[in-house]
Amino acid sequence: MRKIVKVGVISRDAYQKRTIAIAKGEYKPEKNEPKIWFESLRSMSQVLGNENQELLRIIIEKHPRSLAELEQLSGRKKANLSRTLKTLERYGIVDLTQEENRLVPKVRATDFKVEFGLHYNAAFAS
Repeated sequence: MRKIVKVGVISRDAYQKRTIAIAKGEYKPEKNEPKIWFESLRSMSQVLGNENQELLRIIIEKHPRSLAELEQLSGRKKANLSRTLKTLERYGIVDLTQEENRLVPKVRATDFKVEFGLHYNAAFAS
């Protein structure tokens, strides 16, 4: 099952102003706007880089039932996996669910459409 998620790049300052405007009811996000935001292309590449893309593929294809099983499948250490998965969860890319006293990763987003430009930052400039 493919789930396409729109990803945007916006400065931290512009993102904070956007969030405040939404909370105050001064701005209503459009349906076609990105759902996941990164501060820079560099931060996006750290989260969605090749190593993490491979990790997501392993989760999709092998359906690991625990972090220990994912550790074996991926060859990555459990501490590294835990940190990475928590980051991916924070961005809404994976879900970590508790099943029988084990954390089970499930991929929520399989494909990413990246959108960025000066208009996002200009819309919330001081």
